[in-house]
Amino acid sequence: MSSQLEALPLRHVLTLPAMGSAVRIARETTEQVLTEWGVSRRHPTVDPALLILSELVTNSVQHAAVLSPTVTVIYAAGPDTFAFAVHDRHPYQPQIFSAITNTSGGGLDTVMELTLGLGGTAVIRSDADGKGKSIWITLPL
Repeated sequence: MSSQLEALPLRHVLTLPAMGSAVRIARETTEQVLTEWGVSRRHPTVDPALLILSELVTNSVQHAAVLSPTVTVIYAAGPDTFAFAVHDRHPYQPQIFSAITNTSGGGLDTVMELTLGLGGTAVIRSDADGKGKSIWITLPL
């Protein structure tokens, strides 16, 4: 994790079985965590963040579950930043930045369009052993 993300004082980690219900539970947990951290459900970043998170968790469940029985969501926040990562133990790393030039309309297109539209960033970080990855999304609050 970058030093900018490491400096965010608020943290929460959620690990779920890589199955369809993970998407709903991750969304509900995100809403709860943001509320506990004082971010209003009506904040303009919340709905796009929930959609981005849902797409990333769905991708992990659909494409990584064969090698990754769990999916982990890591949340971090500070006064003006909300960041989250979706982690699985599948080595494949999607080309997230090529998604914005792709016209397929898939989930990663939506992730990048929303992230960049909010002035946020998206980064893929490999696990040290190369057998997994985290997709980090950082959004301004």
